[in-house]
Amino acid sequence: MTPETMQAPTLETPKAPIPGFAAFLRGRGLPPLVRGRVRTLQVNVGRLCNLACHHCHVEAGPKRKEIMPRRVAEKVLALLEASPLVETLDLTGGAPELNPNFEFLVAEARALGRRVVDRCNLTVFFEPGMGGVPDLLARHEVAVVASLPCYTAENVDRQRGRGVFDRSIEALRWLNRLGYGLPDSPLDLALVYNPLGAFLPPPQPALEAKYREELRRLFGIGFHRLYTITNLPIRRFADWLARRGEYAKYMSLLVNHFNAATLAGVMCRSLLSVGWDGRLFDCDFNQMLDLEIPDGRGLTAFDLASVEELEGRPIAVGSHCFGCTAGSGSSCNGALA
Repeated sequence: MTPETMQAPTLETPKAPIPGFAAFLRGRGLPPLVRGRVRTLQVNVGRLCNLACHHCHVEAGPKRKEIMPRRVAEKVLALLEASPLVETLDLTGGAPELNPNFEFLVAEARALGRRVVDRCNLTVFFEPGMGGVPDLLARHEVAVVASLPCYTAENVDRQRGRGVFDRSIEALRWLNRLGYGLPDSPLDLALVYNPLGAFLPPPQPALEAKYREELRRLFGIGFHRLYTITNLPIRRFADWLARRGEYAKYMSLLVNHFNAATLAGVMCRSLLSVGWDGRLFDCDFNQMLDLEIPDGRGLTAFDLASVEELEGRPIAVGSHCFGCTAGSGSSCNGALA
């Protein structure tokens, strides 16, 4: 059994125009989204990546030039130090490890006593000069959130490129040897599942159990948890849907599976997204759409003394928000309900 056999209902032609997200909430008597206390500072350190995955909402790839400079990295750390309620520095990309300031950000954030997350594509370990990254991560007890869209080579290579699955498995074995993903280990290892097409993820607990069974049986690999993340209809994935004539059908699927129980936990309530150039956004998806914080007048990290200044502000929303609120919901830490 593969994740596709556990998928949500198939696509159907929409029976009505897709509503705006804010209007949809009002129509159901639900309040608008408002930012709460920021617990996570998620930093996109650049769009350079050694892969160019079909589902990538960042449109990252080997030819991208956007890289966070040192002065912005230093400001991120200053903001982190000045915001004691922020518990986690979440590093994403691209492949965050390819940024020359990656080790600086990790070491300084850990020195401040903050949890650090590395959103890792696994194959980056095998790039020139990257062989020391796993030891760096283990030394600083960085939590690794690793992309692995399936436990079969065919599905992974179809989404991420030929040979990616084999390198990913070898990277996971490498991390296991260092202690990542082992029972009671402080070296936290989570895997991420993204659907291979225009459907919602299967229920997270059931899919996690299947991943655990298959990866242990086939490869002897252990991990701590699985996150299921819905593909949001923006950028590269939106283009893929449009080419197949499935964009409206996919949006209809998301709207029809709206789940109000997910609203309390959507990541934009407790996460602040920082772009490679220091600009601030309500979430990583808004960042990729250049959807700025409402009334923020193009806020950057240099405009804030502390992230607490943003508490209580309205959150910018769009039709892509139906992706985070459909079915079991979706966030950077998996299902919400």
